[in-house]
Amino acid sequence: MIEKEFEALRQMESFTEDMFNRIIAFQEKQHPAWNTSLSFEERIKGLPLHYLVFSNADRDPAKFGPTVANYYAMRQEMQRLAHFIQHAGKHAQVCELYCGNGFTGSLLARELPQENIPVKGLRTFNHKPNQIESFFDNNNYQFSDARLEDCDCDVVFTSWIPAGTNPTPAIIAKQPKLIIYVYTEHKNPETGERQSGTDDMFEGLNHHYHLLDQWSITRPENLFHEIWPDLTPNIEETRHTRIYAHQQLAEIPQPDALPEAAPYDWELELAMAQLALKAKQEIQARGFPV
Repeated sequence: MIEKEFEALRQMESFTEDMFNRIIAFQEKQHPAWNTSLSFEERIKGLPLHYLVFSNADRDPAKFGPTVANYYAMRQEMQRLAHFIQHAGKHAQVCELYCGNGFTGSLLARELPQENIPVKGLRTFNHKPNQIESFFDNNNYQFSDARLEDCDCDVVFTSWIPAGTNPTPAIIAKQPKLIIYVYTEHKNPETGERQSGTDDMFEGLNHHYHLLDQWSITRPENLFHEIWPDLTPNIEETRHTRIYAHQQLAEIPQPDALPEAAPYDWELELAMAQLALKAKQEIQARGFPV
């Protein structure tokens, strides 16, 4: 008998069939994510988690960055960021550096009051374009070719800082009310180089800023491959988020509770994969081969 905790695994066969169908559709560019004429809401519906971890097989890494994004965002993360941003002012200006195709910034923008707090992606900070070069919500997100020093920014959102890049001096020069970093400390085992940012990118912040909040999310090793052997193995990776507040900003309370909202579709796949992985590990711990 399946324990109550693992009851959802009774649906694993139908879940797996649906997931593989969407993975194949994406690979063949039949998934709505590739169709820039559709709304953002339609494009993210059923977006496979697999393609928020890996890129499409036909991506040319010499020309393009990740197919969709560098990582999978969680809705409660975006809600938590929105909580703090709204305390930066009723009409706070949010600038996203390293905005790529606008995907992650759009997820954040959708949690903010659209009529008051716009999110602007500064393309001057981009490196290689994403394979899907345009993937943003044009109802509440906009691109700009302006430089950071020429923009009014109350909040600077740095999503997955490129390897070897330290944006902190340029950001501090603007003295925004909030600075948000999303990054990993993972290093290439062969070269020893960081995958994101630099070792010294938080130096100098303590003169004007204090750490307001932080959290980390670890993607398990072989998240897919352990459960579905046909899918690609992956390394374990921990993603960090840090939020810094300017010393002159009034104290911002931690959220008592976040608004109730449906998780993103890829979070449902993540939950099922993690549940199946946990069940497998428990069975193995009891001495049964799986």
